[in-house]
Amino acid sequence: MNGRRVLVTGGAGFIGSNLANSLADNNDVVVVDDGYLGTPENLREEVTYVEQSVVEDDLPTDVDVLFHLAALSSYAMHEENPARGARVNVEGFVNTVEQARRDGCETVVYASTSSIYGDRTEPSPESMAVEANTGYEASKLARERYAEYFGNYHGMTLAGLRFFSVYQGYGGSEEHKGEYANVIAQFVEDIANGEQPELYGDGTQTRDFTHVADVVRALEVAAEERLHGIYNVGTGEQYSFQTVVDLLNEALGTDVEPTYVENPIPESVYVHDTLADYSKFTAETGWEPEIDFETGIERVCAQYTSDGDGA
Repeated sequence: MNGRRVLVTGGAGFIGSNLANSLADNNDVVVVDDGYLGTPENLREEVTYVEQSVVEDDLPTDVDVLFHLAALSSYAMHEENPARGARVNVEGFVNTVEQARRDGCETVVYASTSSIYGDRTEPSPESMAVEANTGYEASKLARERYAEYFGNYHGMTLAGLRFFSVYQGYGGSEEHKGEYANVIAQFVEDIANGEQPELYGDGTQTRDFTHVADVVRALEVAAEERLHGIYNVGTGEQYSFQTVVDLLNEALGTDVEPTYVENPIPESVYVHDTLADYSKFTAETGWEPEIDFETGIERVCAQYTSDGDGA
């Protein structure tokens, strides 16, 4: 993307700031963030930061492209206050897209979630049946339906990307998320400081871990191609939490054993395994993940070694 005016909601957060900073090379980028899961310290000085909630009026939506990433992004946040979760994730989406539409924006790319696939040790295609087992999942499915409405009724193009376990590490932009950061960021912080990472259950649960740099490229491609519909963004590989700990120890030159604790999330809603089938996105754009997991782990660990800054 080049030479466009772009709005990134949730743009001071983890994925959002990586996207905003990348876009700032060749575009006029505005970020809206309420500061809950993001901080302007994540952003380059070229990016315009507006501290505002997506449920408010008068958002800076006079843009060519809207990237809507703002969300309460965890199961726990929604169970604590389901109404607030719906307000931010659903009303905030509708409010922002509608204001952008009125200002003439026709291209939207937004964050959905892979959690709606449930437990999967086989690749999950976009065509498979999904369901909402948590308030968080319900809110993301609602976004997809409202995107369908905006497309069918108003003729807009809206690409919903179902991300699979996005990571980077505290050396990137995850630190502000704290306990809500990806498990890789939390595990490496513990191990590097000589503390035992906590694994739920026996540590055999798996994730399709996707490096944020690959996710940023996917977001940019979806906007450039003006995609409309639902697309998976992942790697097609899955690693257990125990394997993550082993690889982090290897990269750090440490030998810190994890501790195993009872899973506080009810078994009926806990997603034990995820795995992406991203062939639809590749077929329409040519996008492929470029950062293999071992390289990603090395990048995460770099801030704790002499190899670099971890970004």
